[in-house]
Order: sequence, then structure tokens, then C-alpha cells
Amino acid sequence: MPNSYQVNDDKRAVYDIEVDRPEAGLPATGFVFCCFNNNYKIEPGVFDCWMRILARLEGSVLWLLEDNTSAAENLKNEAMARGIGTERLIFAKRLPLPEHLARHKLADLFLDTLPCNAHTTASDALWSGLPMLTCLGETFAGRVGASLLKAIGLPELITTTLESYERMAIDLARDSQKLAAIRRELKRNRLTTPLFDTKLYTKHIEQAYEAMYERYQAGLSPDHIVVGN
Repeated sequence: MPNSYQVNDDKRAVYDIEVDRPEAGLPATGFVFCCFNNNYKIEPGVFDCWMRILARLEGSVLWLLEDNTSAAENLKNEAMARGIGTERLIFAKRLPLPEHLARHKLADLFLDTLPCNAHTTASDALWSGLPMLTCLGETFAGRVGASLLKAIGLPELITTTLESYERMAIDLARDSQKLAAIRRELKRNRLTTPLFDTKLYTKHIEQAYEAMYERYQAGLSPDHIVVGN
């Protein structure tokens, strides 16, 4: 598939609700990093990176999804072992999808995981208007974030090493004007680029099905099929 493998629904609702940070359990001020991936995707290497980021940015917090209380406690213990107070890890309960999408606007930057990137969780963030920073991995699961960011016209948020990922996260947190410009670009691109163009994706997958069936009818063996833009 061109642009990205991932199909998205451009009719998903995002509640237009006014919720302030304290209502969501977040501090009223300070930079909010966010990762709503399932907890099993949080590997030690990227967690180390996150803790170094928090250490460099006074008042910043990391907003995570709470899969279960045991995972939350384990992550808090690992934060303490790295010199980060447990109050700087904040856990969000699961909510119905429209409400979950709406609360993304309370965060400042989504931090992707590695070696397994965010998939649907990444498109949730981008659809909600929250920029995502990713690190390009070596497998399909580790390259999804880059695919989505390219398809929405934000390749500048793709890094190739955890060192550059860490550095960019800190730079963006310190440069409010640059981050605001990225948010504006995301808002412009959301409905004008391929990632959330459901009709375009439908056209491409139908082309793929037709090409498969034509090969079958011609008695040809399965092969790679290139679908055009």
C-alpha cells in the first residue's frame, strides 16, 4: 500500500469537552509527555530514555495508560530506581474512545515506544491533534510510527537513534514556539494528507484486490503488487 499500511476512519468522533489538567490528575503547569501504549510495550531501554528526559526538565511529567495496578506499581518502582519521583508518573484509566481521544489535548507531546511502536495508539494521538515523536526501528513493528508520520507530512518527528529521540524530546519541550508550529502543521495536515483519507485508502485497496484477482484469473503465481497513488 502506498503512504501507509494503516487504514483509518476519518469519521471518528472526538468529544469537544473542556477538561482541565487537574481534573485528569495532571499538574496545572509543566510539560506533559504522554504515551498511551499498552504497558507491555515499555521496554527498559526506552524507559531509561524517558527517565533521563524527565530528569532534564523540571516540572515535567509522563502520562501513561494504566493497564493494571501491578504494572503501574512496577513502573513507579523503576522510576524511583532511576531517581525520578513517583509523582511524575501519572496513570490514566481507560475511557470510551471519544472521551479518550478528547483528553489527548491535555498533553504536549506523545513519546513513542521501541522496539514495538504505537500503532492504533499513534493514529489516535495524531487524529486528536497531539504530535508524536518516534524512533525508527529495524522491524515492521518498529517502523509504524515513521510510516504514520510520513503519511501525515511530519517526517521531522522521526528520529533514527534513541540518543536523537531523547535530544529532540528535550528540545521540543524547551521550545514552545517550535512545538506550537508543529501542532499547527498537524492540524492543517490532518484532513489534507493520506493518513486519514479513508476514500483514498479504499481506492488503493480495491486496486490491490483487482490486481490480485487478475493474476489469479491469468493463472499467475502470487507476487508483489505495486499499488499506485
